[in-house]
Amino acid sequence: MKNIITINKSIFIVFFLSALVQTGCKKDFIDPNRATEEQVLSSSKGLTGIAVGLQRVYTLGRGSNLYNLVTINGLLTNELFVVNTGNTGEVQLQTGGTAVDGNHTMLTTFWTNNNKVIYDANLVIENAKDLSDKSFASGLIAYASIFKALSIGNLSQFWEKVPAGIGSNISFVDRADGFKQAIAVLDEAQAAISANPISAAFTSSVPAGIDIPNTINALKARFYLYSNLMPQALASANLVDVTKKSTFNFDALSLNPLFEVATSTNNVVQPKDSTLGLVASLAPASNDARVSFYTSINPTILPRFRISGFGNAAATAFPIYLPGEINLIKAEAYARQNDTINGKLWLNNVITKSSDPFNVFANQPAITNIGSQANLLEQIYRHRCIELFMSGQKLEDMRRFGRATSERKRNLMPYPLRERDNNPNTPADPAF
Repeated sequence: MKNIITINKSIFIVFFLSALVQTGCKKDFIDPNRATEEQVLSSSKGLTGIAVGLQRVYTLGRGSNLYNLVTINGLLTNELFVVNTGNTGEVQLQTGGTAVDGNHTMLTTFWTNNNKVIYDANLVIENAKDLSDKSFASGLIAYASIFKALSIGNLSQFWEKVPAGIGSNISFVDRADGFKQAIAVLDEAQAAISANPISAAFTSSVPAGIDIPNTINALKARFYLYSNLMPQALASANLVDVTKKSTFNFDALSLNPLFEVATSTNNVVQPKDSTLGLVASLAPASNDARVSFYTSINPTILPRFRISGFGNAAATAFPIYLPGEINLIKAEAYARQNDTINGKLWLNNVITKSSDPFNVFANQPAITNIGSQANLLEQIYRHRCIELFMSGQKLEDMRRFGRATSERKRNLMPYPLRERDNNPNTPADPAF
């Protein structure tokens, strides 16, 4: 992946300067090859190094936010199952309930790395404001804000309350306020690039793939939807150009984490079956092309269903959002405002579409008679689960659409003991 590399040893932040021992006189031993915190945070090169690191933490490897988002969500909602019971963390998620506790390794890593991304993004955002090149600075602000918003959104999807910020003894706020924090971050990013359009110099300095303006609007639409702010969700969705891609890119050295951990090994998780984790009454039609897009069949070696789609190869790009998601947001926003005509129109746009930059097609006939608002919302939920399979959004959707708790393994996650041991403000764990 372009520029997804280990940050040069000379470009890193010194968070703590050791107290020097006095033996008769005070001596300062300074490594002349090491950049100081001030040098890193005051230069475009140093801030770009930190910004590139955000994408590395978010996307690469088994401990990445991307792998954990997809896998934790998939196991809790029956999209995925565990192939090898030696994968203890995954097995606990598949079991659910009290098997998932504050010692859970994947949840602890997910919590820690989301907060790390938020912390490092804050460094970039705040210090970029002081750079003289405002068009380079706006790129840094917007790029870092995308990862910050994604990470706040991840915490808000899985935990009942989320930290109000980063620091010692930090307080917690409702998860609903977490989504609003993420929207506020994206609003500031949008203002920055509106005032100073992103320069070509910045774009060439970070990994290719992310369409920053479209991604900001897409994530705002998603988080407005999660916040039940339907007019705002619709307005943001209408600003997204669904003919364009925005992706996390991978290559032979920086591997797609789903392929690296699961697909290539067939030893961790795989899709459950052709239902994509839906109950029988909502399962995809047998000829729904999205099933064959997201899964492949191994006719000789179990399990029969295998990961395909956006985890099918080492260099397969992973979409930050899908065009189908944007149009399903429009469908839901209209439906929840009791406009079933436009709701059905945008739902049909997804299931009958003949053009998609990612080639995600349902190839299904248009729905002609949807009936009530409740029926329309149920079909929107169904097609969100199919269209957005293994995107990490299903658990949030199950709660929003009032699905029975029996359809999932947990509703919200326990707080990591590491957080509880270090922060007396950590809330009580949810019952389920």
